[in-house]
Amino acid sequence: MVCSAPFTEPRVVAVGDCYHCGLPVPADVHLAVTVDGVDRQLCCNGCQAVAEAIVANGLEDYYRHRDALPESPREALPAIVGELKLYDHADFQKSFVRALGDNEREASLILEGITCAACVWLNEQHVARLPGVVAIDINYATRRARVRWDESRIQLSGILAAIQAIGYRAHPYDAARHEEIARRERRDMLWRLWVAGFGMMQVMMYAIPVYMAGDGEMTRDIEGLMRWASLLLTLPVVIYSSAPFFRNAWRDFRFRRVGMDVPVALGIGSAFVASVWATLVGTGEVYFDSVAMFVFFLLGGRFLEMVARQKAVSVTEALAKLMPAFALRLLPAGAGATEQVLVSDLRPGDRVLVKPGETIPADGIVVEGVSAADEALLSGESRPVAKRPGDVVTGGAQNVESPLVVEVSAVGEGTRLSAIVRLMERAASEKPQLVEIANRAAGRFIAAILPIAAATAIGWAWFDPSQALWITVSVLVVTCPCALSLATPIALTVASGALARDGVLVTRGHAIETLARATCFVFDKTGTLTMGQMRVEHIHSVSGGAADDALQLAASLEQASAHPIARALVGTVEQRGYPLLPVTTAAAVAGQGVSGWIDGRELRCGRPEYVADLHGQALPQELLNAAEASATRVALGDARGWLAFFDLDDDIRPHADQLIARLCREGRRVVLLSGDAPAAVARVAAQLGIDDVRAGVSPQGKHDAVAALQAEGEVVAMIGDGVNDAPVLAQAQVSIAMGGGAPLARTQADLVLLSDNLSHLTGAVVLVRKALRIIRENLWWSVSYNVVAIPMAIAGYVTPWLAAIVMSGSSLLVVLNSLRLQRAVDTEA
Repeated sequence: MVCSAPFTEPRVVAVGDCYHCGLPVPADVHLAVTVDGVDRQLCCNGCQAVAEAIVANGLEDYYRHRDALPESPREALPAIVGELKLYDHADFQKSFVRALGDNEREASLILEGITCAACVWLNEQHVARLPGVVAIDINYATRRARVRWDESRIQLSGILAAIQAIGYRAHPYDAARHEEIARRERRDMLWRLWVAGFGMMQVMMYAIPVYMAGDGEMTRDIEGLMRWASLLLTLPVVIYSSAPFFRNAWRDFRFRRVGMDVPVALGIGSAFVASVWATLVGTGEVYFDSVAMFVFFLLGGRFLEMVARQKAVSVTEALAKLMPAFALRLLPAGAGATEQVLVSDLRPGDRVLVKPGETIPADGIVVEGVSAADEALLSGESRPVAKRPGDVVTGGAQNVESPLVVEVSAVGEGTRLSAIVRLMERAASEKPQLVEIANRAAGRFIAAILPIAAATAIGWAWFDPSQALWITVSVLVVTCPCALSLATPIALTVASGALARDGVLVTRGHAIETLARATCFVFDKTGTLTMGQMRVEHIHSVSGGAADDALQLAASLEQASAHPIARALVGTVEQRGYPLLPVTTAAAVAGQGVSGWIDGRELRCGRPEYVADLHGQALPQELLNAAEASATRVALGDARGWLAFFDLDDDIRPHADQLIARLCREGRRVVLLSGDAPAAVARVAAQLGIDDVRAGVSPQGKHDAVAALQAEGEVVAMIGDGVNDAPVLAQAQVSIAMGGGAPLARTQADLVLLSDNLSHLTGAVVLVRKALRIIRENLWWSVSYNVVAIPMAIAGYVTPWLAAIVMSGSSLLVVLNSLRLQRAVDTEA
């Protein structure tokens, strides 16, 4: 790891002490290590070995950034050198690192120690400046980071060491470890909260008599005794319960940042120090009760916020934990013999036995048994889905009824579940514009807090010195903009989890905000508003050729395509028992059709215009007038002319009419944009009540149509599937892909409808608008709170303990308001 900052001598090591551990160097020991060109003295061979390992591995920043010696000096650093270097091994990286190119890698990490938006900013800025780091995005609500780096310039261990050097810890994301970290955070917070609560109650027992005693009713000795008792009881609260505030504030101070904990630490510290001084000299006011109370309330508010935040990301964590660790693999010998193996050891082609109640360990195809699978977390479908031989099953789904034998088709990163989790991680790490604006506002506000507090202290010191301290403390505490920093990210996190639970996967950070603002919804037809399960209705043979021969030729040309029309042609041929013919020099033109050579002649299958370009003949007049023209028409021809025409039909997808009706009632513009024949598109539009219909449009034409809508000022949401839709999905401000569509379309899309159930999309449209409304409410409350609270605190109407309650309450209110998004939304209104 290379650092651009000049090396500075660490102040924690005194002259004559070991540079590594800080212990005195014996007079007869002469050991040294060269760090940044300077020889540093060491006390023993152990320290020399560790220090040399640090230098050899490029971890000199350990010495640069440490502000205290480790409790166990000789044992602490091997964990840095040993543990972090493990992360550079390719085998170790398999579970959490993806290769994006020859040298570019991407990892999903979890960060410990994040307490506010300033922590996120500090980590992002620090890591982004490392040579070789391409990008880093950290989500405040989930504490998840997505890091991309050039492996030829920096190793992952260097990135982790850089994060550790500024006081945080980063680990590869693992659901079980994340849960353990969350449990440890809750336990640590509860202990601190308990100490603060116990101290607060005891201190109040000594403070109340002092407050209630009249003039002359309590001697100075008794009052002094009460003060000393209060000091001793408040000491654990300040040293232990308040430690995170002071630690984070010191870290911010070292890196010239003013984080959320800086004003809090200043308030607690100044009130406590002033109270200790008043106790020592026997004059002046003491604020031990206020210190204990607002530490307790601050910790209480943060604990409730932490629990709510962890609950908000529960859906993502549940998905990550779906895949089991072990599977029962059938032995080749047969007779039902099985062996228990790690899921990571499964390979495509293996057959596994899945008993009732067990989780399917990988994507695959059912080869034996009839049962049902619970895919609620994967697709949002609340009812189990029937499974029989030949059906596809998804890893992570639960087998409900009977045993199944599944042939594995994809494992590990290739499974549908892994793709879902990966897309959710990408969305969680990206920062929408709303979050960026809120973070910038919070950062500027924090920078203004200290001047405001200083001006308050000076003003009250001149007007009434006896009240200057506690009013300044109140201002420092009450002005902390925690609610403003939480207002947007917590609502977006809760909304993403609620959408995932209902089968709508958010894959881009901006998707929720943009979908809520969408004014125009553009739909593809086949596979979106219709089922995408097309069937051949009629075959029109030309020039006396056999219809079955033409069907065999068309299906052979289409056999490599995943388009619904291709699947329909191939499926019809297979049902009739005809073989598919070999095709040479096959080529596909997006949105037009396919071409190839069969038995020495060039053939084309697809749109009539595309086929006509091969032979130049006009469409037969009798077909132009045919009643079947309302269906989707596909042509087959060669260089001599037309061979056949196929009319295919498709059913309207359930709930499509409800979705269109809802959008129209809300005044949203709805456009049907399709490459199919005008008559077929018009029939679907008439059934669904869509007025703006554009048929026979090429992929480039779709792209241009969306661009034209955007030029009119529309915020366009595009809903489609298939490879043909990828360019237009990328052009729209927000794009939604059907879960059964082509993988390319899903990667281009901002949201994915996992279940292909359009009622879930109706619910998503309602929920994202509710989310935007809640974000506005949160921001309004956050700003209003500060506008009201700051003048009142400056005027002396807010005591320190009340400031702690109000500040914590404002953050909690924002979180609780966001959790309303977890309730079911009404899609019928």
